Amino acid sequence: MNTELALNNNLNIENNKTNIVTVAEQNSFLESNWGKLINEGINFGIKALLPDLIEDQVIEVKDSLITEGFSAALKTGIDNVIDLGKSIIGIFTGKFENISQIQNATKKGGLIDTVSDLLSDAIKSMKKSGKISKSTSKALEQGKDAILDTINNNIENNFTSQIKSINNIDKYINNWNKYFEKKDFTNMEKQYKKIEKELENVVPLENILVKARQLENLHNLIKNNGKNFNLTKEEKELANKLI
Repeated sequence: MNTELALNNNLNIENNKTNIVTVAEQNSFLESNWGKLINEGINFGIKALLPDLIEDQVIEVKDSLITEGFSAALKTGIDNVIDLGKSIIGIFTGKFENISQIQNATKKGGLIDTVSDLLSDAIKSMKKSGKISKSTSKALEQGKDAILDTINNNIENNFTSQIKSINNIDKYINNWNKYFEKKDFTNMEKQYKKIEKELENVVPLENILVKARQLENLHNLIKNNGKNFNLTKEEKELANKLI
């Protein structure tokens, strides 16, 4: 198998480690991930605070609260939290290197305080426009801390889940390497698919993606070569460099 064929095996990933993960990719993941967890927390909180409402009414209250304006403000708020958090904990490269840094930036940047302010503004706006009654408004205002606690727990649990996924990725990479030494492509493929699945749940981090992309390159090189493990030194080096 020659170098030209290797280059054609969908391995055209930029040969520069610092460009594997961008600030924009990390921010986009966090915006989407945190936005989902915040919405879930608000939904759960409304149901808990307004138990006498039927499902349609709960949905109506939530839809009035989570407007396009709220979502846009939340996105801006999350971006500000990320930037402030990075500045406070001293991330001058612009990119997070691990989950611990993201956890610290989340707290230092004041994510929960930001959500609290947005919720207060949304409740007041809904009350003023008559979209919710005074009693519903009062219940939401008095129960706002409970909603925030749920959101905070959602985010912390997600961090725990991401750490678990990262540990799993390391485990599956080690397993893949063991099967590679045995030239057992069937089990290599199983580990590879597990790695792909876990990566979907983890914020893009440089050290994780470098290892995963190197493995991906070598895996596809073998697969596209008819599951032939007799790779040249040049091919192996190419798989490690195309990251």
